[in-house]
Amino acid sequence: MGAAGGRPGFYVGLGLALVSSAFIGGSFILKKKGLLRLCRHGRTRAGQGGHSYLQEWLWWAGLLCMGVGEAANFAAYAFAPATLVTPLGALSVLVSAVLSSTFLNEQLNVHGKIGCILSILGSTVMVIHAPQEEEVSSLESMAEKLKDPGFIVFAVCVLVSSLLLIFVAGPRCGQSNVLVYVLVCSAIGSLSVSCVKGLGITLKELFSGKPVLKEPLGWVLLVCLVICISVQINYLNKALDIFNTSVVTPVYYVLFTTAVMMCSAILFKEWQHMVLDNIIGTISGFLTIVSGIFLLHAFRDMPFTSDLLPLFLQQGRADLHATWRSTDRHQSCQHQPLLSSEDKDSQSTEEEEEGESM
Repeated sequence: MGAAGGRPGFYVGLGLALVSSAFIGGSFILKKKGLLRLCRHGRTRAGQGGHSYLQEWLWWAGLLCMGVGEAANFAAYAFAPATLVTPLGALSVLVSAVLSSTFLNEQLNVHGKIGCILSILGSTVMVIHAPQEEEVSSLESMAEKLKDPGFIVFAVCVLVSSLLLIFVAGPRCGQSNVLVYVLVCSAIGSLSVSCVKGLGITLKELFSGKPVLKEPLGWVLLVCLVICISVQINYLNKALDIFNTSVVTPVYYVLFTTAVMMCSAILFKEWQHMVLDNIIGTISGFLTIVSGIFLLHAFRDMPFTSDLLPLFLQQGRADLHATWRSTDRHQSCQHQPLLSSEDKDSQSTEEEEEGESM
């Protein structure tokens, strides 16, 4: 499975990731309810550039839940590889979907339930086949990896594409296309995960007694993490205010997971020493998650009826109903008179004639 830090580290990272998913999934619901309350009170909406949500206690409760979830996620990244922790974020999609159908009256039909199950199965497969990242035990080795030309090119592409989305695509189609603001959150989120890994190493060295507070890299990573999280919160609020929670959460998960996997593969060389079956298992698990998210997102407002079945299944249902009706008729004949109505009339006429002759 390739869990960093051995089996104890794997179980600690797994438990923290599960706690993180529960809190993050619940934070979406609290934030959405706070934004809906502001909308009912006529305040300027976050999607229109307003920041009145800072005066709403429900929004702050959601932010607190997200902070707890992110803290647990932060600790999980310190114990396990990113491609082990990140796929478990699918559970936050499940939590958010179930809670939104309960507290926000958002529809969760049979397609959404199947999508949730597929997301869980895909996450399980990815956890089983998670790649092993290269060991990074010090800030010096982390600095060497951050200087890698491949990662520098990736970081520049992320920053340039995010600026284009914010200043070019956002004003034009940010109100109508859910991908604009969610792409910004996902792209910047991949860099925040790298900062989290570096800060986790910094804390480990700090607790071991090393003078890491004098190293500038730790402070640079902290500042970058604060900036990345601030951007994520701002544009995630915009997306949640404009679009349905059951749309934002799954799309954000898919894009964020993809970005983190790409960043981790470039920075920590996680795929370099993987065998073929683990590569196939990881890709298959991720595609299973994407399929589940697609079901959860694409058919969220579509009721499931027999008319949605394929034609051959509808024909089979019709034949089955016809068979049942025929069987019912045959069974009901056991309780009917042996003579038909015509036979009854002829028999009564014969009896009358015999009575007259007598």
